[in-house]
Amino acid sequence: MPPARCLPSPPRPPSRYCRRCCDHLDSQALGSAPYYRPAEVRTVVNMTILKGDKGDRGDKGTHGKPGAEGLTGPPGPAGPQGIKGQAGAPGDPCKNPRAAFSVGRRKSLHSVDYYQPLVFDTVFVNLHEHFNMFKAGVYFFNLNVHTWNFKETYLHLMRNQEQQVILYAQPSERSIMQSQSVMMDLQPGDEVWVRLYKRERDNAVYGDDVDVYITFNGYLLAPAG
Repeated sequence: MPPARCLPSPPRPPSRYCRRCCDHLDSQALGSAPYYRPAEVRTVVNMTILKGDKGDRGDKGTHGKPGAEGLTGPPGPAGPQGIKGQAGAPGDPCKNPRAAFSVGRRKSLHSVDYYQPLVFDTVFVNLHEHFNMFKAGVYFFNLNVHTWNFKETYLHLMRNQEQQVILYAQPSERSIMQSQSVMMDLQPGDEVWVRLYKRERDNAVYGDDVDVYITFNGYLLAPAG
């Protein structure tokens, strides 16, 4: 009888996932077998189940550092017009850039034993209240009167207590309008006014209590420096 032979073990089917080094597989059988990678297992957690209740609001944090200054925006629309304000207090008359007055007198005036200031009872213009009707006038400068028949007309245009110019008309059977004008460089506190000469020269200015025959006018030509 022939001697017995050891036959090779029958080939095993290829492992799906891996093979061990101790497995005796026929290399030819494995040569054509495909290579399989192990399957991946992923765990999915349902977060809706693990979500807790809403917590309390935390404390307010500290202010951060100020940022850089931005660009200037465009101007906004004009607002509504405001109401008219109250009138301010009158300023210093000597600092006003303009001054003007025009006043008149209706009553006649006859000379007495002393000089009489010519007081005016009618105001036509009194810009900035520069003329005081109840005291000697301030500033300048043009005087017009109506003479009285058969009497002299003799008046002084005064600066403080010094006469500056004279308005004069001789006695006449006819009354006329007479005028005098002058310019003076006044200083703060100066007063310009008119006086009628005293009785040693019997004189008068005409008036009839209705029409204005006597006027005194002044205005500022240029303010001081």
